[in-house]
Amino acid sequence: MAVLSGGERRVGRINIVQKASSQAKVGITSLGDFYVTAWETFRCMFKRPLQWREFIHQAWFLCRISIAPSILMAIPFCAMIIFEINLILDQIGGIDLSGSGAGVGVIREMGPMTTVLVVAGAGATAICADLGSRKIREELDAVEVLGIDPIQRLVVPRVAAAAVVAVFLNGVVTAVGITGGYIVSVYVQGATPGQFVNSLSLLTGLGDFFVGEIKAGVFGLLAGLVGCHLGMRAKGGSKGVGEAVNQTVVVSFVLLFLTNSIITTISLQA
Repeated sequence: MAVLSGGERRVGRINIVQKASSQAKVGITSLGDFYVTAWETFRCMFKRPLQWREFIHQAWFLCRISIAPSILMAIPFCAMIIFEINLILDQIGGIDLSGSGAGVGVIREMGPMTTVLVVAGAGATAICADLGSRKIREELDAVEVLGIDPIQRLVVPRVAAAAVVAVFLNGVVTAVGITGGYIVSVYVQGATPGQFVNSLSLLTGLGDFFVGEIKAGVFGLLAGLVGCHLGMRAKGGSKGVGEAVNQTVVVSFVLLFLTNSIITTISLQA
């Protein structure tokens, strides 16, 4: 077994430090580029001319690919959460509060979290793949040559559409989740319809629903920004587009779960 000399060990440590500093530099540069993209997007958000036709097209596209997964995910997710909450309530003799458990579980958490999964997994990746394909076909360069700002023409409508669709999806998921909670509580776990309905607003109210909608809008905004940012910087052909899509999923999930924790903490402390 070979024994490394002192000089070789020092060289190895230097190489490790250089690799770590290089990775840190890449990460800081990427974060800075994302902030630049976000700032340019917000700057162009209300800049005329507004791309209404592109916005409507993108909103319809995101609704079409997201509405079915949202409903299919909301049914089992919300039903299982409410089922577990009702089991705990039943053990302490509080099954008459099943509606409160459904309100807390769905309106505060499961609605926005399901929206996170769908918006990041379906919407942001579709946006990234679209812009990434345009990038490798040099369409974005052609747009700039024509004197058109790609941020205003392509990014702003997609980010705005992602935010609006996320708010809509959160409302759909909340309605489906509450309905599923009613079915589970009444027909599976023995709660009465009156108990469920009367206790629904005991721990949650319209303010909690608005907080959930704000969460969903922020989630959609961030997911759209991540998808657009990584898509416009894709390189290396179709392989690069695939890597950008994978990065979009990971970055979106991490960023959105972190944002959800921050907003939830602030709203509960307020």
